[in-house]
Amino acid sequence: MRIDTVNRGVEVGSIIFSSKLQRSTAATEAMYLMAKHALEDLGYRRYEWKCNALNAPSRRAALRLGFTFEGVFRKHMIIKGRNRDTAWFAIVDDDWPDVKKAFEDWLNPANFDKLGAQLKRLEDFRKT
Repeated sequence: MRIDTVNRGVEVGSIIFSSKLQRSTAATEAMYLMAKHALEDLGYRRYEWKCNALNAPSRRAALRLGFTFEGVFRKHMIIKGRNRDTAWFAIVDDDWPDVKKAFEDWLNPANFDKLGAQLKRLEDFRKT
């Protein structure tokens, strides 16, 4: 995990969710609360997500959560003797109001049926 207090950027860090927690309301709300804390309470300008460029589920999660894909750092690391390209994503302070609104609209209890199933996807709130 990278914390850059001089340039006010912070990385989400390594996240591993069980299959039961992936794409759940609780996991989404946790990501919202971490982003809110970093960007509002701590005053960071960048909230970063980095993953192995081959990790399609992680890349999809970053995009679903409102991170913008910024590019791939080729041969960024050597892991177990092999090159690893790293995909970079970020939510910057300028984007945060729209990303925050989408999170809050999605998390609104009115967006869930009696069984707790979402009525509208998080991604759809950013398209409106």
